[in-house]
Order: sequence, then C-alpha cells, then structure tokens
Amino acid sequence: MSDGGDTTMDVNNDGVADDVIIEQGTDGSQTMIADTDGDGVADEVLVDSDGDGVANEVYYDTDGDGRLDTVVADTNGDGTADTMAQDRDGDGKVDLVATDSDGDGNVDHVVADQNYDGVADTYAVDSNGDGTLDSVAVDQNEDGTADAVATDTDGDGTLDTVHYTDGVPGAEDTTNPFAR
Repeated sequence: MSDGGDTTMDVNNDGVADDVIIEQGTDGSQTMIADTDGDGVADEVLVDSDGDGVANEVYYDTDGDGRLDTVVADTNGDGTADTMAQDRDGDGKVDLVATDSDGDGNVDHVVADQNYDGVADTYAVDSNGDGTLDSVAVDQNEDGTADAVATDTDGDGTLDTVHYTDGVPGAEDTTNPFAR
C-alpha cells in the first residue's frame, strides 16, 4: 500500500494506469480503492487493517457489473489468503465460501449454494491435506442430510465412489457401481 491521497498506478498489471484512492487511518490501517477499467466505479478494494503494508482483505468485482462480489481474506494474519467468499449470482448474498483451514495454501473446505436459494447444498473437503478435494457431498433437497457423497477412496486424487440415498428417511445408502 502507500501514502494517502489520489494517485494512479497499474493495479491489475495490464499496462494501463488505474485511478486509485488511498485512505490512511489514524491507527496505521490503509484502504486502497482502485478503478481498473476507468468507469468511475471501484473494481478492487484492498484493506490493510493492521497497518503492516499487506492487505488483509481484497474485494473484487469479478464479473464487471460494478458490484464488489468476491472477497479474499487473510483471517489469521499470517500474510496468506485463507478464505474466499463470492456472490456468484449478484443477489448480495454469499453463495460460495472456500477456506484453507490449516494454512498450507490449499483449499480444505468449500461450501456452496448451487441453486442460489440462500441454503448451502454442496460441500467439499480435503480431509488429508494433500491439496485435492477428496469428498464432495450434495444435499439436493436441503434437509440437512447429504443425498449423495462422492469420495476418493483409494487416494489417487479422483473421486471414485458415490454413496447416495433416494432422500427417503431410513433408506439404505448404496454405492454407485458406475462411478470411477
């Protein structure tokens, strides 16, 4: 980040100077607001809440609609982003969250609302920390119980077994014989 005031710099590395406003807090914190496409609307906001010169939160307009819809954050202060949240359908509600819970730089958990109704219905987990999501669960009827779970049972990085129910309480889980 930098000193307070209005300036130009190439924030998105496209070779064109972007309009930037930098706000200094009395506590050393800084906020940088960047208009990377020249339309007068912020496309990126970087927040350095602890004043160490490294952004703790970065907000983006990833789809170019003029609304900041994605945030990447360093929630534990180690200088590495560990949480990403996104509003993929533009309704103002977060419908995708990915986290790196063990600080190794790989996503460990993903929670998504695939049908944008405000209820999480898809979950993915990297349970062994190898950087590959090895279990994906889908709760299609959103009753709080997974209707299908795909897992990497042999640890080769490919989801190869699917357990599913028909959504009826008490129905037995079965294995999909066609899953690879």
